[in-house]
Amino acid sequence: MRLHRNLCFAVIDGLHKIFNENEYADKVVQQLLRRDKRWGSRDRGFIAETVYEIVRYKRLYSEIADVKEPFDRDNLWRIFAVWATLKGIKLPDWKYFTDTPSRKIKGRFDELSKIRKYRESIPDWIDELGLNELGEAEWTKEIEKQNEQADVILRVNTLKTNKKDLQLKLQSEDIETEFLPDHPSALKLKERANVFKTEAFKNGWFEVQDASSQLVADFLDVKPGMKVVDVCAGAGGKTLHLAALMENKGQVIAMDIYESKLKKLKIRARRNGVHNIEMKVIDSTKPIKKLYGKADRLLIDAPCSGLGVLRRNPDAKWKLEPEFIENIKKTQSEVLEQYSKMVKSGGKMVYATCSVLPSENQEQVEKFLTSEAGKEFNLIKDKKILAHKSGFDGFYMALLEKK
Repeated sequence: MRLHRNLCFAVIDGLHKIFNENEYADKVVQQLLRRDKRWGSRDRGFIAETVYEIVRYKRLYSEIADVKEPFDRDNLWRIFAVWATLKGIKLPDWKYFTDTPSRKIKGRFDELSKIRKYRESIPDWIDELGLNELGEAEWTKEIEKQNEQADVILRVNTLKTNKKDLQLKLQSEDIETEFLPDHPSALKLKERANVFKTEAFKNGWFEVQDASSQLVADFLDVKPGMKVVDVCAGAGGKTLHLAALMENKGQVIAMDIYESKLKKLKIRARRNGVHNIEMKVIDSTKPIKKLYGKADRLLIDAPCSGLGVLRRNPDAKWKLEPEFIENIKKTQSEVLEQYSKMVKSGGKMVYATCSVLPSENQEQVEKFLTSEAGKEFNLIKDKKILAHKSGFDGFYMALLEKK
């Protein structure tokens, strides 16, 4: 592989924004890819994958390069040189790479790879947290899997098409997919591609949604004609799935504290041909109280640490703080306590997170069941998904029924 100067500069600029200006990796990569219209898919692939790989292994690479944050541009070039050397890429004779100690880099890599927190490139406190909650063997496998690039998974929009027809349509646009067992609406891309440019996407035939995430709406056991509330709807991936499972019949109330996210959902719903969604911003306790005892089904896709989706958001490792985890657990308890009151007698709710930590998952549900509001519920079943076992995102979901 030959390194091209303009692509490498784009990578360095991106790393500077992510590491030093605290910007989100996915947003930065999107901006970078719009920089030069002449870049082909290989160039764009190089930029995106290199940025993500270096973000993933920031701790390991910076340790080998012997540089400390905040990284100046020379530091970033040194980190880049470490990445390229370990990939077996020949470094051009640019000034940034003079005196790169290739042999020393490989030796240091071998040495540090024996220590999990360096090998998997995670802060000490996250390593300790995972170790305490999942145990040595489980945590070691899970955090290793969380450093792999995630597959691109599509969820077929059954309001407009079926899996087979979607597969054929994408094939006609040179995108090969395969079915996934145990995931009724999922197609997995055989190779990465920009699916958002396809005719099928523009026609609302699918959404991009991880296989684990697709299990949540199914878990809620919805039927056409029900009144279903999704209280942490965000941009609405699971909301749209619920609407499809309900065949556009009945009512889905999508709620969120961020109006901007619900606006995105509105656009997606239009493309998906979904017309049974009503959107409500949670700007006070009033919209919640109005729905007390009214919902046949309730989905609480709770805010969480996101430690089950590090493959998609590798920069989250560097943005998370120990205090955030403690605060988010309090929020999860409050959300369960408050929002569960919307479920009518005989109705059901799902509590879900994209975390692998028992303290955000099973323990939250156990704690809720002993609380005043929780005494009215029974746990029907729960599901814990670890990335190293499933090959997909780490997730948790619990189905509870109101007496």
